[in-house]
Amino acid sequence: MGSIFKPKYRDREGQIKESAVLWIKYYRAGKPYRESTHSDEEREAKRLLKLREGQVAENRFPGLRVEKIRFEELAQDLINDYKVNGRRSTDRTELSLKHLKGFFEGVRAIDITTDRINDYILQRQEEKAENGTINRELAALKRMFNLALQMTPPKVTSIPYILHLEENNVRQGYFEHHEYLDLKKALPSYIRPVIAMAYDSGMRREEILSLQWPQVDLIEGKVTLKPQDTKNKEARVIYLEGELLALIRLQWAKSQSLKTNSPWVFVGEKGERIKNFRKSWDTGCKKAGLEGRLFHDFRRTAIRNMVRAGVPERVAMMISGHKTRSVFERYNIVNEEDLKKASKRVVTYHQEKSAEQFGQSLGKVEAQEAQIELRDTSQLIN
Repeated sequence: MGSIFKPKYRDREGQIKESAVLWIKYYRAGKPYRESTHSDEEREAKRLLKLREGQVAENRFPGLRVEKIRFEELAQDLINDYKVNGRRSTDRTELSLKHLKGFFEGVRAIDITTDRINDYILQRQEEKAENGTINRELAALKRMFNLALQMTPPKVTSIPYILHLEENNVRQGYFEHHEYLDLKKALPSYIRPVIAMAYDSGMRREEILSLQWPQVDLIEGKVTLKPQDTKNKEARVIYLEGELLALIRLQWAKSQSLKTNSPWVFVGEKGERIKNFRKSWDTGCKKAGLEGRLFHDFRRTAIRNMVRAGVPERVAMMISGHKTRSVFERYNIVNEEDLKKASKRVVTYHQEKSAEQFGQSLGKVEAQEAQIELRDTSQLIN
């Protein structure tokens, strides 16, 4: 049988005093549980006691540890899950957690309610964050709660409703060929091979920077990416031709001359692995008059170029590693020049059809005239 009580304690002077806050006591499987109501109102104490006894009776009592779980523990569980499963987007998740931590640090999981999450959304919008960025952060928060609920024992009892914002910030950036050349000139020499690889192949930045020599076949001229090397966990092969093959051979020559025995295909000036070049990228883009451009724009550029070069779309998807056509279509960007060329092709097509029809009509007239001439000649002979 549960009870409500005020615990006693000794103050600094050793005097026994009674707490102003009410506590409740209840049992599960014969084990007593004591819990503060954080209130001095008996009505609130009775409500909590009734709730706990109901949870015990229905075998839904999660234990008092759930009350103590804070945001930081859920965030660490998410990071551990990414590492255990070898997910490649850890950097993106850690950036999302950085923003979430600034708002929810120290907050108990049970206190992260929909109202509080909406306050976070408003704050991020005031900070001029795009809806797409906020959605990635909210997705990380939702994943944290899903993991916590799946654990044994569960670390939360429920998942708060988390709003999904409408996204209208789908990026449409790509590089025209002259922009690519200008940017290449503006970047340090050790980064130029990286962007050349991205421009020609459409490989993701991490796929390029993580590329090792055992994945490269210089004789057959191809790069092999295993499932663990790609974001979508699907293997693919990229063949190297022309300038791209020459570039990879130069990287091999550079690797041999440095004598560092580095396994990485793309290395810095001293043969070290390239991990991040954001500062050099921003400086190069500014120098080339391309401020605000993203390295990921090369991925859109490569797909766009492949399609316009006549590569079948299915083959282009296999090269770029796109699973779904919807995402591929989003990357296959059409601009005004494409529309103009398409219009000219339609006009040319119509002209060719008209000429063909005219030729057929002319042929019919000539045939009719020939038949008349043959008939007249036949009549003269007879």
